Amino acid sequence: MSLHLDATPGSYAPSLLLPGDPLRAQRIADGLLQGAQRVNERRAAYGFTGSYGGKPVSIQSTGMGMPSMSIYATELVVDYGARFLLRIGTCGALHPGLKVGDLILATAASTDSAMNRRTFGGADFAPAADFGLLRLAWERAQARGLQVRVGTVVTSDDFYGPAESMAVWSEHGVLAVEMETSALYTVAARHRVAALSILTVSDVIGGTAIMHPDDRERSLTPMAELALEVAAAAQGG
Repeated sequence: MSLHLDATPGSYAPSLLLPGDPLRAQRIADGLLQGAQRVNERRAAYGFTGSYGGKPVSIQSTGMGMPSMSIYATELVVDYGARFLLRIGTCGALHPGLKVGDLILATAASTDSAMNRRTFGGADFAPAADFGLLRLAWERAQARGLQVRVGTVVTSDDFYGPAESMAVWSEHGVLAVEMETSALYTVAARHRVAALSILTVSDVIGGTAIMHPDDRERSLTPMAELALEVAAAAQGG
């Protein structure tokens, strides 16, 4: 048990999916995991453990933003022995070639947050995905016939910031903006574990296209299935 999770020791599998929304975590557990059992409900941040492809896999909701992701990812690694962390979430497209529903594998995450600068004495740290998970996700996506884009994202603290503030990121080839990946990759680097963000485009920054909330669960299923397959395969055997 940790400060923010009430799961007992051994409750979590080595591989975890990390959605932000606790209800999304529950829907994935109910619909895609075999034998799923709820292992955490403290702060209504639901966590589940079951199996997928014959391997134990857990799902833990993390809330929104870098501080929340950093807390949950750290406790999952330090207190529960997590080794493979896969964020599944939505993002806003910055690249003109992206549209609503597209999948992104995030190779690295820039950020406008001050969290890492505080840690690194004012210097910029470049947190990146684990190559093994990235390669697995790419290969499994191809096998499933999924079209995925691979590239960098930017993790922002400001959900309702002006679209104009995102222009410089787009000019430098950043694919999308979201709110957690930089924190996840930093925690993974600090504790020498593997992490990857798999994202679905839910809107286009500066445009009118947006994924309706009622369509999200159906539209996000390919991302969840891909992440579960990677989570199971990462354990080998």
